[in-house]
Amino acid sequence: MKILGISAYYHDAAAALIEDGNIVAAAQEERFTRKKHDPEFPVNAIRYCLGEAGIQPSELDFVAFYDKPLLKFERLLETYLAFAPKGFTSFRQALPLWIKEKLFQKDMISNSIAESLGQSENWRSKLLFSEHHLSHAASAFFPSPFDRAAVLTMDGVGEWATTSVALGSGNDLKVVREIHFPHSIGLLYSAFTYYTGFKVNSGEYKVMGLAPYGSPRFADRIREHLIDIKEDGSFRLNMEYFDYCTGLTMTNHKFDELFGSPPRRAESELTQREMDLAASVQVVTEELVIKLARGIRKETGERHLCLAGGVALNCVANGKLLREKIFDDIWIQPASGDAGGALGAALASYHLFKQGPRSGRTRDTMKGSYLGPRFAQADVETRLHSVGAKFRTLSEEQMIEYCVQALARGQALGWHQGRMEFGPRALGGRSILGDPRSPTMQKLLNLKVKFRESFRPFAPSVIREAVSDWFDIDSDSPYMLLVADVKEEHRLKMTAEQDNLFGIDKLNIPRSKIPAVTHVDYSARIQTIHHETNPRYHALIKRFGEITGCPILVNTSFNVRGEPIVCTPEDSFRCLMGTDIDVLAVENCILEKSDQDPSLRERYESLFELD
Repeated sequence: MKILGISAYYHDAAAALIEDGNIVAAAQEERFTRKKHDPEFPVNAIRYCLGEAGIQPSELDFVAFYDKPLLKFERLLETYLAFAPKGFTSFRQALPLWIKEKLFQKDMISNSIAESLGQSENWRSKLLFSEHHLSHAASAFFPSPFDRAAVLTMDGVGEWATTSVALGSGNDLKVVREIHFPHSIGLLYSAFTYYTGFKVNSGEYKVMGLAPYGSPRFADRIREHLIDIKEDGSFRLNMEYFDYCTGLTMTNHKFDELFGSPPRRAESELTQREMDLAASVQVVTEELVIKLARGIRKETGERHLCLAGGVALNCVANGKLLREKIFDDIWIQPASGDAGGALGAALASYHLFKQGPRSGRTRDTMKGSYLGPRFAQADVETRLHSVGAKFRTLSEEQMIEYCVQALARGQALGWHQGRMEFGPRALGGRSILGDPRSPTMQKLLNLKVKFRESFRPFAPSVIREAVSDWFDIDSDSPYMLLVADVKEEHRLKMTAEQDNLFGIDKLNIPRSKIPAVTHVDYSARIQTIHHETNPRYHALIKRFGEITGCPILVNTSFNVRGEPIVCTPEDSFRCLMGTDIDVLAVENCILEKSDQDPSLRERYESLFELD
């Protein structure tokens, strides 16, 4: 049975294809259109999925959409009625769009599928709808290695639910508890994202990265005025401080008064205050997640936990949850945001609607999340020739040795190998790599390659067999979703003067033998590399370790700020020519920046809207 899952019309549109419950392909639309968080109907992602599976549209048994538009419309109406007459202006603006498009989304989706894939099928008869949080829960439980598990999903809002608990057993999954809009930990975090001057639904990970530079001095104020958290993790927000129900902003004047100023202007200088605000909301979020987990364990007795929804991308909270040992093990969906809803909708349709069995499970049925397009060597060479690239073709062993030597010299390496990753993280398919021992690599990659804020941390990719030698963790973390501390023996002792530094002044102080991946609080966002899912990337890091004694690489996504992760060899070449990347490896092709035609260089950082 072949089922196509789709998410669209909000942000991070995506498509995923499963066959008899096995994941065949998945990709976000942004990777093809080159528009970050593209919400439009995922025409290109759908075509890719079908092409990867080698099937015709007529062979699809069902098409599953990731939420229920009518329930969302119900929430819109009830929310505006509850707050009336406040917010009438935004209600008046939203209603015509909902009446014109959203209420008739079944027809809209059917027509879009027909336009994309052909008119011959009766697509309306094949169309299924899953609920938003059920899609998230299905995306987490069914690919997990667990026969039974509790599933916690947390995001901004679906139809009504913002937080939900589901119980999974075999091929069954039932949502048993929900917290409803407007009470949302995701929207609380997004409110602080907005207030600290970053973009909602894009900048939340910047708040998480900024938090270690600050002190959580506002945490008690948040607990006292904004959110009431019970011992079991259930919570309510004080809506007097928020404007997202009926207004056009996340927070209001009362929120400004509570914290002493209006929101920070985007791109203006970051101050210690923003860092402290970030630290404060991060601490409260971690407290909430841990209380929710304790409550779930006590209520359900389940030994395993799965996580999904946008809040599950908060890898700092995930790392602390793992260390609390509330559950025997946890598993986190790598595409936890709305893109992963496409996969969850397909899986829910197969297992719940059609009662399809779970079979052939492995430790990683997500296949490392390498579910996107790949390019054969001959195709790569043709594509690179077409854009004027100059390259050498080596054997795999030669290519890996060449890249290792470049990395050991301190060069920035573009790494385009195999299938593109599904989800927001580059995991060694479309990555920019560097030497973690370099005290200048973090600054180089942020300012000259990524063109992004200097405070942003980078993740270490470490071969799984060496992770516990370097970090205080001995668990699989293939999706870069767990944070752990660098081991004490690899840390550098701070002077009294260095210990007294505040905020961004902490940034340029090396804190370990691997300073490029060590955050100011000695933490690191770990990615464990497994030979089974990415043998070529594993071989690269293993060889780097053999010649340097450090089986770790800096790994950041292959893109610049505001750009989606690269997809094609042409995308990778353009990024090489528009940044200070030194060397590019696309399959077995090696490209040196110094060999390229200088006329092909461009002002790459200005091509994309800032995120």
